[in-house]
Amino acid sequence: MMSGEERYAVEDDLAPLDMLTALFEARDWPCKPVSEDEIAGEIQGSWAKYQLRCIWREEDRVLQLLCLPDIRVSDSKRRDAHELLALVNEQIWLGHFDIWSKGEVLLYRHGVMLGADGLLGLDQAQALVETAVDECDRFYPAFQFVLWGDKRPRDALDAALVDAAGEA
Repeated sequence: MMSGEERYAVEDDLAPLDMLTALFEARDWPCKPVSEDEIAGEIQGSWAKYQLRCIWREEDRVLQLLCLPDIRVSDSKRRDAHELLALVNEQIWLGHFDIWSKGEVLLYRHGVMLGADGLLGLDQAQALVETAVDECDRFYPAFQFVLWGDKRPRDALDAALVDAAGEA
């Protein structure tokens, strides 16, 4: 997580994808344009490397951030995964988890409407990326418990949300 003391050369608000690209470059995270209105990057989280996709819809001034923890949901686990999604999404204030119907991929999705100028500030860009990674890190164990550990969704969530005292 980035500290409040860390500042980058970006002083002004920028077009959303330009700001996110500058943030990724400043943090030495891999990032590349996918199209005129989309960039993709990777960030190492606590549990896995997450792929981030940032998509800009200029006509609506909406920026959508997708964070994919590289978890696939098999048909046999789909029902339990959807039950867990409902429980997890109750815990989240911003964004939500979903299972992408094409490819059965778990993802965190958050959309932000920007102002009339369609610009994104550094603080907001940092908060968007940090929130996505933090939420994926927070709930990654619960999804593992259901998909690979055969735990029931409620038990998996309870186990994942136990706060450990101290660090190992």
